Formats: sequence, C-alpha cells, structure tokens
Amino acid sequence: MSEHRFQLQAVWEGGRLGTGHIQGNGLQTAISIPAELDGPGQGTNPEELLIGAAMNCYIITLAAILEKREIRVASLTLQSEGVLTVEAGNLGFRQIIHRPHIRLASPSAKQLEQAEQAAFRAEQVCMISKALHGNVQLTVEPRIEAVSAE
Repeated sequence: MSEHRFQLQAVWEGGRLGTGHIQGNGLQTAISIPAELDGPGQGTNPEELLIGAAMNCYIITLAAILEKREIRVASLTLQSEGVLTVEAGNLGFRQIIHRPHIRLASPSAKQLEQAEQAAFRAEQVCMISKALHGNVQLTVEPRIEAVSAE
C-alpha cells in the first residue's frame, strides 16, 4: 500500500460573515459563505468545492474509461449541479447531478452504447463518488452525440 498526502492551508478573518483564502499546490482562491445562504458570497464556498471535487474526479474517470475502451471522443464537457436542503434549520447536501455531454467522432452503434455505459460507470468507480456514497445521492444524466470525423 502506498500513501499520498495533499495539504491545503486556510486563513479566515471575521466570524460567520467573514472571508478567507485557501491555498494548495494547485488551488488558490478566496472563500466565504455563499450569498444564497446569506453570506458575503466572495470567492468560492464549501458547496462549490464539494461539487467541484466530485465533478473533477468524475470527468477524469470518464475520460480514462472512454480511452481504455478505445472510443474516439471529439469533445467531452460536463455540467454538474448540487442540491442542498434546509430542514429544521440544518443544511444538508442532498444530491449531485452530473450531466456529461460526450461527442463521438463517427461512432458505431456499439460505441454509442459503450459511451453511455461509461458515463454511468465513471460515477460508480470515481474515488470522490465512493467517498460520498451513502451520504449524497449521485445522479448521471448523459447526452451522447455522434459527430462527423474531420
């Protein structure tokens, strides 16, 4: 077994309505509570960072699966949405919906089917999805499209 460690540092000024900054090897951004939750809305927030982590892991995993299956991808884009709920004053992360748009260059019918299967498989094997499993509902709504090879 090997172990990898990733570290971030944070600075925060003020109370609940304060602002801060986080920094890591590949990340540097302002942070605060989002305006939607009555915060200052400066920089990113925990909700976006969680969606971003799930999104990043999902699209990398999907790209790797498509490559392994030797499916020619013309373009791969992703929109992800997080759904939060407030119940009895408690905030909860209910769902993350991934909406990949996979454009394939002159695919066969089998490759179209394989790409759709890959879209669902990526959510099942992504490390972040596995970490969230049982706590957050993860949904995939793929759109697969054939385009002419140029």
